[in-house]
Amino acid sequence: MKKDMTLVVMAAGIGSRYGGGIKQLESVGPSGEIIMDYSVFDAKEAGFNKVVFIIRKDLEKDFHEIIGKRIEKVLPIEYAYQELDDIPEGFQVPAGRTKPWGTGQAILACKDLIHEPFVVINADDYYGKEAFVKLHQYLQSAKTKEEMGMYDISMAGFILGNTLSDNGAVTRGVCNTDEDQYLLNVVETKGIYLAENGTIAHDENGSDIVIVPESKVSMNMWGFMPDIFQELETGFVDFLKEIPEGDISSEYLLPIIVDQLIQKKQAKVKMLPTNDSWFGITYKEDKGAVVKAFEDLIAKGVYHPELWK
Repeated sequence: MKKDMTLVVMAAGIGSRYGGGIKQLESVGPSGEIIMDYSVFDAKEAGFNKVVFIIRKDLEKDFHEIIGKRIEKVLPIEYAYQELDDIPEGFQVPAGRTKPWGTGQAILACKDLIHEPFVVINADDYYGKEAFVKLHQYLQSAKTKEEMGMYDISMAGFILGNTLSDNGAVTRGVCNTDEDQYLLNVVETKGIYLAENGTIAHDENGSDIVIVPESKVSMNMWGFMPDIFQELETGFVDFLKEIPEGDISSEYLLPIIVDQLIQKKQAKVKMLPTNDSWFGITYKEDKGAVVKAFEDLIAKGVYHPELWK
């Protein structure tokens, strides 16, 4: 018997690199579809039977009009709200801080809505079909912390060369694994770009360092059991305690949280490799390429021109 499984879509980002616009709600499909439509479609096809959208409260009306009304016709949906002031008792928002606290806090916003295995994705990333299928299959037999003695986590591992933008540098979680494809660490690497000579490099402290294009990277597509919420709750308190006075930009981020659990031997993380190409709207100039990518997928018969027909 298949387990119930939820797709969690993180859509509360401000989209600062996109000029402050709401990049998650940009139409990219021929019938007005946005990237989230295709992710939800692929998840439903893989066997997920509920969706939780993490949004900001000020986005709720637009979000429901642009996508919520469409999705609620095919899957049960719920909304969670990531807000700057949603922090544990005894803490205060630092003066001058304007953004919420990162992807770890975003997932915590769902803790009362999810009691089954779930997969987390970014709203503005297209992941392809394979990763949803692999994560769904893995989570069917994933174990609780009580059964395993540590957290049983999974993630989709994308080929770095399949995840770049032609319009600027990107940040990726570069993954190192053992021979059984269990994660050893995730290194958040900023400033990755495709150099003129075709090599992939990033500028760190003024130096270019080549990264192998075949390296596996995390695109924030994680599989969790619901017992992770307890860890996130405790960890968020610890994170807030350690923020230096005057720091208004630190974030509680899933890749860092997962990496810390691995280093403390409190989690095993199975990397599930996928050959699908990622694409998304990181920069405003990316939109044309994303529209063309979906046109190509439709031409190949991967999707119908009217996705939800």
